[in-house]
Amino acid sequence: MLEKLTTEERNMNTMNLDKMSALEILKVMNNEDKKVARQVELEMVSIEKAVQLVVESFKNKGRLIYFGAGTSGRLGILDAVECVPTFSTPPEQVQGLIAGGLTAFTQAVEGAEDSEELGMEDLKNIHISDNDIIIGIAASGRTPYVIGGLKYAQKVGAKTVSISCNKGASISNYATVAIEVETGAEILTGSTRLKAGTAQKLVLNMISTCSMILVGKVYKNLMVDVQATNLKLVERSKKIIMDATNVNLATAETYLKASNQNVKAAIVMILLNCTYEIAMEKLKNEGGFIRKTL
Repeated sequence: MLEKLTTEERNMNTMNLDKMSALEILKVMNNEDKKVARQVELEMVSIEKAVQLVVESFKNKGRLIYFGAGTSGRLGILDAVECVPTFSTPPEQVQGLIAGGLTAFTQAVEGAEDSEELGMEDLKNIHISDNDIIIGIAASGRTPYVIGGLKYAQKVGAKTVSISCNKGASISNYATVAIEVETGAEILTGSTRLKAGTAQKLVLNMISTCSMILVGKVYKNLMVDVQATNLKLVERSKKIIMDATNVNLATAETYLKASNQNVKAAIVMILLNCTYEIAMEKLKNEGGFIRKTL
C-alpha cells in the first residue's frame, strides 16, 4: 500500500539531495515547508467541524484524547501537555496517547503501531465515554493502532476525528470528521516527521487553541487562564493583568497576590472594583468568560 501514498513518493526536487550543499538543502526544505500552510487552509471547513465537536465535549464535561503512533503520537502528547500551563486545564481534560506507551515518546517501540487491539485496549484503559472526543493522528492514514482506537471509540459512542496527510485515508472511514492535509512527497523520501509532522502540529494547535478560546479561556487576545508555575509565567501573569486593565506593575502584583494567583479573578477585581470572592462568583455565573462577566 505504501506506493499509493503521496507521503511515500519521491520528491522530484530532491533527487540529488546527497549532492547538495548545506545551504541548498536548507533552501529546498524551506520551499517545501512553505507549501504546508496552504494545504492546511484547504481543510479549514473540516478543522472547524472538529473544533465544534471538541467544544461540545468540553461543555459536557468530556475529554479530548489525542491518539497516534510515532511522530503523530508525540505531537498529540506535546499539544496535550501544553494545555495545562497555557489554559489551566486539568491534566485529564486533554490527553495524548501513543502506541507503546510513554516509553515510545523517546524511543521506538517496535510493532506497537501495527496492532488494532492495542489501540482499543489503550482507550479502554482510560474508560472513554460518549462525552469524549477521540482524535486519531496518522500521517499515512493507515496505522492499525489508530484504526483500532477509532473503531472502539465509535463503538462506545465517542465523537471521532481523524488527521492524516493523504487523501482517501483509511482512518477517515472511522471518523465523524476527517481532516486530510495532503502534504505530498517529503524532501527525504518517507520521512513524515518533516512536512507531514508540521501540518499535524499546525492542525492540533488550531483545534486546541480555538476550542479553548470558545470555552472562555481567553480575554481579548490574552491567555488569562495561564498557570503561574514558574518565574517566567509569574511575570507573564503580571503583564497580562497590566495589558487587560492598564494598571501599573505594582498594582498588578498586588492583585495577583490577592487573587491567589488567579489572573482572571485579578482582572475582574480591578475592572469591577470588587473582592476576590465576588469576582469568582461572577466568573462562575458566566462560565468563566471575562467579557461576559464585565
